[in-house]
Amino acid sequence: MNNSMKNQSTAAEELENSYRLPEIVRQRKQTLKKLSLKSGEHVLDIGCGVGFLSYEMAVKTGDSGKVIGIDKNPEMIRHSINRCKDLHNTEFMEIEAGSLPFPENNFDAVCCTQVLLYVKDVKQVLTEIRRVIKPSGRVVILETDWRGVVLNSAFDSLTRKIFSAWDAAVPSPNLPVYLGPLLKKYGFSSIQVEPVPILNTEYSSNQFSHGMMKWITKNALKQEAVTDTECRKWLDDLEEKGKTGSYFFCVNRFLFTAVLA
Repeated sequence: MNNSMKNQSTAAEELENSYRLPEIVRQRKQTLKKLSLKSGEHVLDIGCGVGFLSYEMAVKTGDSGKVIGIDKNPEMIRHSINRCKDLHNTEFMEIEAGSLPFPENNFDAVCCTQVLLYVKDVKQVLTEIRRVIKPSGRVVILETDWRGVVLNSAFDSLTRKIFSAWDAAVPSPNLPVYLGPLLKKYGFSSIQVEPVPILNTEYSSNQFSHGMMKWITKNALKQEAVTDTECRKWLDDLEEKGKTGSYFFCVNRFLFTAVLA
């Protein structure tokens, strides 16, 4: 297995574990509620990951419906296919979000979870969503503003470096701030936004931020924003705060819903 395939496999396994965490389960329920799916509807899941949401949407739409999940990581697709193997109304494809191989007015709803942050051309993806969604079709988009993280750390300067490196690693780090106006510009109306906060006051493997803090320090090290020693010092401080009951992490995700005008 080459490095690229290994990285894709690791990312899928990490997502598999992350999406079982209670914070993400609640997020998924909130997303499903906003989608308001009905039996027989056709849905597109952009950036389906390992298929947790696709599975639940397929159950909602029933045998007369259809859920198509797309992701650019083939390992994510493999996990999704396996997760939904007992369902007969799902299909998964390894394709990019900016070039959708579907006809116009094809879907009743489109969802996009934690994807646009990583997309270079958000406008192109919104153009494609508008093209493939039916008139009055619904779109639900979930994104995080990592610039708003609240974290109890003894090393504020290191914290800024590590999160700045995370900003630098993605094309649209501050997307929630301007996503609403973008949706309006691209023909969507009835735009609503609600927060999906993730709050952790424990530093343990069954909490979202535990894995995320390790992930972003690994990224900062890769970007050469910090040294290995600095990363270790920063993470050790979080571990200690977890042991003494003084750990605190909070970040807001934002759930956007809109209708094609």
